Amino acid sequence: MRKVKAHEAIGMVLGHDVTRIIPGQFKGAALKKGHIIREEDIPILLDTGNDEIYVLELHKGELHEDDAGMRLAKAMAGPGIAFEPPEEGKVPLQARWKGVLHIDVPLLTWINSQGEIIVSTLHNHTPCQEGQMVAATRVIPLTIAEEKIRAVEDRCTGQSMIDVLAYRFTKIGVVVTGNEVYQGRIKDSFDQMLGGKIRDYGSTVAEKVLAPDDAEQIAQAVLQVKAHGAEVIITTGGLSIDPGDVTRMGIKEAGADIISYGSPVLPGAMFLYALLDGIPLLGLPACVFYSTITIFDLIFPRVLAGETIQREEIIQMGHGGLCMDCEVCRFPICPFGKGA
Repeated sequence: MRKVKAHEAIGMVLGHDVTRIIPGQFKGAALKKGHIIREEDIPILLDTGNDEIYVLELHKGELHEDDAGMRLAKAMAGPGIAFEPPEEGKVPLQARWKGVLHIDVPLLTWINSQGEIIVSTLHNHTPCQEGQMVAATRVIPLTIAEEKIRAVEDRCTGQSMIDVLAYRFTKIGVVVTGNEVYQGRIKDSFDQMLGGKIRDYGSTVAEKVLAPDDAEQIAQAVLQVKAHGAEVIITTGGLSIDPGDVTRMGIKEAGADIISYGSPVLPGAMFLYALLDGIPLLGLPACVFYSTITIFDLIFPRVLAGETIQREEIIQMGHGGLCMDCEVCRFPICPFGKGA
């Protein structure tokens, strides 16, 4: 870059965007990089505080911020990420499809520690819509040594720093437990409380079975929905430590491998996660029937995207796992579940 006075820049190529801010109305580029300065542009330059500007004269081994940003985006992005040309040096990264955001947090931290490069993302495991901006990257200076960008490219070879995992599973099998529901004394409210959430993720309840508080019958119900093609199995109720709550025992009798029972998430303390011949099984506590957002909303999208949840991950969810029970719920735009 070579700095020249605005009045002397007519006919030269602008080496950077000139940003104009009108408080409360507009923020954007008044003049874009690559623009050939004209006499009528001089008042714009002066009004935006650019008494002097930089014209682009790159030396060997240097990259302009736009080229650097695009190379960073290409290096970091997985198949589920799309990106657009830079705007004022910033390259936005967007979800290519509906799914769960996956961030390699250690790699993100390493990139941001290199200096002169920044990457900002949404929280790991955030459910995303197609076209949603999930991250942005840029370099701080107008030009940067190419070797810095190449170092990031080399580190990202063979792995993605950011990706969106598409939802893979659509057939949900449900076992609703409890004598009161099985015998008809209390109306089954699964469809009312959870059916809409399941549909929002593009899934359907392929089969739902009611079972009494009997471990053997719960096991048979679980195996029944499995035999009918369930890709994810959900059980509700019967997971407390009361003697009459035998759902966990029924899940075990069905042959499931219980990965975790109990979670440091409120609401959701009595959550159970298991695998039945590789099929994810979520044992949901009673809180899903009266709380707007629970551990179900943190785990279910990840399971649909094909993630296998480890016990250690559930343990780490205690950081940020306390719902504030806001008067107006704005999840997932809130800190609930974002600590891990």
